[in-house]
Amino acid sequence: MPEEPCQCPDCQRFYREHDRLIRESPTLRQQQELNWAALQSFRTLSGRVLEDLQKQYGSKANEPSSQVTSAGVVEEPVDELQQAIAELENINAHLYSIEALMERIFDVKVPEAVEQKFRELAGELAPDPLNVDRLRLNRLLHQTPDLPDRN
Repeated sequence: MPEEPCQCPDCQRFYREHDRLIRESPTLRQQQELNWAALQSFRTLSGRVLEDLQKQYGSKANEPSSQVTSAGVVEEPVDELQQAIAELENINAHLYSIEALMERIFDVKVPEAVEQKFRELAGELAPDPLNVDRLRLNRLLHQTPDLPDRN
C-alpha cells in the first residue's frame, strides 16, 4: 500500500506548485523552457549574491574570526560568512554542471503527436483545481461529519 503524501504546509505548497507548473506548461518544449529559465534565474541570483559577498567580506575573511559582544558572548561572524561563501561557491559549481546537462535536453525534439501526449497526461497528473468535478469532490469530502463544510 503506498504511503500517504505528507500534509505539512511546505509539502502542500510543493504539491500545488508542482501541479501548477504541469498545468501551465504541459508540453515537452514548455517544460524545457521553464526549467532552463528557472536554472538561469537561480544561477544569476546566487552568482550575484556570491559576487557581492566576496566584494564586501572578501578582505575581512582573512581577519581574526572571533568577536566578543557586550554580553561577553564570542561570535564568529567571519567564519559563518566564509562558510556561506564556500557553500554558495559549491551551489554555483553545481548549477553550472546542471546547466551543461540541461543543454542536452534542448537537443531533443519530438513530433506533435508526442507533444499532444504530454498535454493529455498533464491534464491527468495535475487537473485544473477549479474544474467542476474537482470542486464537487472537494465539497463532498468536506461535508463529512468530522470535517463540516466551511460554507
